Amino acid sequence: SKTALNMVTTQYAKALHGIKVNAADPGYTATDLNNHSGFQTVTQGTDAIVRLATLGPDGPTGGFFDRTGPVPW
Repeated sequence: SKTALNMVTTQYAKALHGIKVNAADPGYTATDLNNHSGFQTVTQGTDAIVRLATLGPDGPTGGFFDRTGPVPW
């Protein structure tokens, strides 16, 4: 479930010092899996993932993000 994923994210973020652990929501993206019915492109869907994968040392950890920023739990 999404709640379990949120808890795993926070627990790994606390346990893995020096490693950024975050969850990313790519949004409803047009892909082969949904017959291209998503409302955004694959490039847009990867925005949050790429941003989180390239965080600097002062970046957030233990959060849930989409392409516009933090998502409330």
